[in-house]
Amino acid sequence: MAAARKHKRVAASQPGFLSIKSGNDGNNSNIKLRKRVNKNKKKNWGKYSDIQDVEEFLDDVRLQERTTGGLISEKPDDVLFFVDTGEKAKAKPPAPQTTKKGKRSRPLRIDLILQPDSHIEAPKNILAFQQPNAKKERRMAEKAAKLASKGVVPRRERLLQLRRAAWASGIHLKEKPIANNNPDRSFYDLWSTEAPETADPYYLEQTKRKLIKRPEKLNEKPSALPAIEVVAPGGSYNPDLFSHQDLLREAHEVEVKKKKAEEKIARQLAVNEELATEESIFKEQVEGLIEGDDEEPEEDAEGTAVGPTATQEKKTEKQRKKEKARRILELQRKTERRVVARRQQLYQLKSIRAALKKQEERTKMRQAQRKAKQEAQKSMPRRLGKLKFEAPDLEVQLSDELASSLRSLKPEGSIIKDRFKSLQKRNLIEPRDRAKFKWGNKVKYTEKRAFKEIQ
Repeated sequence: MAAARKHKRVAASQPGFLSIKSGNDGNNSNIKLRKRVNKNKKKNWGKYSDIQDVEEFLDDVRLQERTTGGLISEKPDDVLFFVDTGEKAKAKPPAPQTTKKGKRSRPLRIDLILQPDSHIEAPKNILAFQQPNAKKERRMAEKAAKLASKGVVPRRERLLQLRRAAWASGIHLKEKPIANNNPDRSFYDLWSTEAPETADPYYLEQTKRKLIKRPEKLNEKPSALPAIEVVAPGGSYNPDLFSHQDLLREAHEVEVKKKKAEEKIARQLAVNEELATEESIFKEQVEGLIEGDDEEPEEDAEGTAVGPTATQEKKTEKQRKKEKARRILELQRKTERRVVARRQQLYQLKSIRAALKKQEERTKMRQAQRKAKQEAQKSMPRRLGKLKFEAPDLEVQLSDELASSLRSLKPEGSIIKDRFKSLQKRNLIEPRDRAKFKWGNKVKYTEKRAFKEIQ
């Protein structure tokens, strides 16, 4: 097999050998095999397709469009051919010359070369025909035309008509500003709460720059308490007996309330002192172990347990009819009782009127109580944070601590603390505690090796 292949290769290399697939010259070294390509794939369409004839046809079409303005095959015969009759066209009378007599000036050759020789019209410049906001203006014009057809005048046009009518009648909406040296001008109030309108009133009206109305809720104070509360008369350095005793009684009531609250907490947290004894512990351990404690179910004479039947007997047709008649009769009785009760209400008009009047009085009383409660809550501190407001202790001196003169009076309290508590009480700031700071790190103690050796 290998010898036959070698013999064919040697015979093909001889100069006079002509193969079946080779050319006439017998030289098949320059002949390349055609590459087999799958033309079903789109990426191979333009790469391995011969489109030279298509390109030549398209170039010819473009040349005809440039030179003649279209395809020659589509033009009529009158454009392509003419009949030669041999007669010369009559010369037109010469136009009156306004310039010098002589040779008519012709364009230069360079200008003729630069002139376009194509019969195709130049494309239109789209940007030259575009207008900014053309679509929006067209919609606005259509809307204005639609409103005008209905008889509706736009606001801008309406205001312009009003101004024209006012100007025609002699009323000038725009007043001239008053000069500063005019004695009839109004003076500026420095202490007035309202903001002055120094601008032109017509300008303020058209530009809508008038002051916004302040909500009434912003004018309300968070608390009805005064900023500085006056101390009771008993807190003076030289009070009278009755005022001082009233202040002492008030302080005593505050202390009694605190003591009651502490006692209540102590009662709630108190431990039951009744300790378990050995006998009670033994009973708890033995409970349920002794026989005879549990009651046995009742049994009938035959020894079977007595209890509810597992299945219910089916009712007969007679029983169902009796139950239905009983239900109908009960409904009739209820309707009759309802009708009789409605009739009896006619004779109870006085009592009903009295009950309604009593109910209205009760409602009014509750409304008054609710309103009084709301007024009282205005002077009470609200819960603004996680902490509740704690009222400061009353600054009161006992009878034996009263000073005989102002010079020997000992000062009590702090003005800063008093102002801070007042802000909390008036709901301006939330109650808060003093921040707890940690100063430095904890000291770490270690035992040295030498100290352990001593022990």
